[in-house]
Amino acid sequence: MRESGVGMKTLAIIGGGAAGLTAAVVASLSVRKARLGEGGSALEGVHVVLYEADERVGRSILATGNGRCNFSNSDISQGDFRNGAFVADAVMVLEDVVSELDLGKKRPRYVYGQAVHDFFAALGLEWREEGEGRLYPRSGRASSVLDVLRGACDALGVELRCGLAVEAVEPPAGLASKTTRDRGSRFTLKMADGSFERADAVIVACGGSVARAMLPDSFLFVETTPVLGPLATDARVARQLDNIRVRGTARLMRNEAQVACEEGEVLFRKYGLSGIAVFNLSRDAQPGDVVEVDLLPGLRDCDVEPYAFSRFKALTKIYGHGLTCGAYLRGFVLPQVARVVLKEVGFDEDAKCLKADVPEIMRAFKRLRFTVEGIADARQCQVHRGGFSVETFSPCTMEALKVPGLFAAGEMLDVDAACGGYNLHWAWTSGIIAGSSAVARLTGGEVRSFPASSASAGALVGGEE
Repeated sequence: MRESGVGMKTLAIIGGGAAGLTAAVVASLSVRKARLGEGGSALEGVHVVLYEADERVGRSILATGNGRCNFSNSDISQGDFRNGAFVADAVMVLEDVVSELDLGKKRPRYVYGQAVHDFFAALGLEWREEGEGRLYPRSGRASSVLDVLRGACDALGVELRCGLAVEAVEPPAGLASKTTRDRGSRFTLKMADGSFERADAVIVACGGSVARAMLPDSFLFVETTPVLGPLATDARVARQLDNIRVRGTARLMRNEAQVACEEGEVLFRKYGLSGIAVFNLSRDAQPGDVVEVDLLPGLRDCDVEPYAFSRFKALTKIYGHGLTCGAYLRGFVLPQVARVVLKEVGFDEDAKCLKADVPEIMRAFKRLRFTVEGIADARQCQVHRGGFSVETFSPCTMEALKVPGLFAAGEMLDVDAACGGYNLHWAWTSGIIAGSSAVARLTGGEVRSFPASSASAGALVGGEE
């Protein structure tokens, strides 16, 4: 059993990903602030330790955004998130936390997002904005995000304990299930090698498939499902278009009713569909649903026929009676896409193109349909939907409502969003709040609170109700 020195309080952070590293940095900054305010006693009495099962921290950060790390978005609102009211409540305190640590200016609480950006600016990260508000490090490499977080951990004295897997956290006696052994008022960390370690406060930030086993069964848990990944579909058409990318609109249909709609890139694969638009649809997709790919998103259904005839008329001036179906689509889509879609609707690319047929040909590009079978490869999914119920944690501290000193961040909580930097933004947000709140709990500082559901009662996020 590993013990801290006499009088030393330990804050254990479990998970060296986005949320865990952020929590470690902010916790250490909060400890330093407390020391400066209390003549040195606070820092000397708190030790921040981060446990990571992998041999190094931040591997998940390096893998995001195809190695470029879309770390945030310039336009974020409550509506972007599952359990958005909880996120909005968190935002109510985020600006204050960052401002009080002298990392950014105090702003109106409805200006969401800037506090996270201030945090990274204070660490030295610079970035640029790309399409749809996506923010990437200026270097174009995800390693720049990890570098500033690791550099801050080193400078602030965070102890990184890599290659040590924590299997479960047992709260102090009287706060956990009846199976908890009496080990005083401290948390017990059960390690994968059978050993135990102690901590005075714990932030769990590992998430994903290991989340459920981390805390006692008494915590409400929403079973996790990998989302933001490729979809396996009927592959008859998809395999013929393997590795071809198109831009358009992808609609998720269930019983012929639209469930969700995404504009952007669709990547055809042998097993089905991938690409950002499909990743976003995967959050709602169920086996038996249909993904309808529209390669003419700017063309209304009522305008398809006039457009088809207009194109036919223009091309007959060039090709005359020699206009084939393939020539009719030349310059419109890639030849392989034209060939496959024509075959789907019963036309041969070398056959003569008839005026009466062109509306049907064009409509085929409006509704290229694929039946969903499920997630194609969970390993490619960016997040796990689910986690511990937000009803059991405070949005302004990330602390468990019934277990003081126990905090959660990132994917540990049932919050997720679409692609575009939103999920990492949540990881940073929850990590900042958890790190600050955990130190406040250990040092006797003010633990933030406000009435529950304040966001749904009228707080604004990103200017939206």
